[in-house]
Amino acid sequence: MSVKVKYELEFPIQSSPQLLYQYISTPSGLSEWFADNVNSRGEFFTFIWDDSEEKAKLASKKSGERIKFKWLDEEGNETDYFFELKILEDEITKDVSIMISDFAYEEELDESKLLWENQISDLKHVLGSV
Repeated sequence: MSVKVKYELEFPIQSSPQLLYQYISTPSGLSEWFADNVNSRGEFFTFIWDDSEEKAKLASKKSGERIKFKWLDEEGNETDYFFELKILEDEITKDVSIMISDFAYEEELDESKLLWENQISDLKHVLGSV
């Protein structure tokens, strides 16, 4: 079985870090751009797209800065894979961007990156940052 590779993407976003953090850290915020629906029970999150469902555990977060979710397998055990959303703010220009760390199989890398580009485009629309 092939192993997933880690990749990172960065997107500039015209938004305050505080507002952006609400959209990356809450079920209601995430369901506006990331998944069709997001439910949470404590540190466990369920992401729902069309007819598929993925479960993840909140691995870490730092208010206003970053959030990291670790994917769970079918039995509810943590996998080695996660996705992390980090808010970066340039100290001088105050430009805000979002850094995404994720994993994909080598043969699905381009498709995964394109998916993130589409999702971030949706996030920008929700934020009015287009």
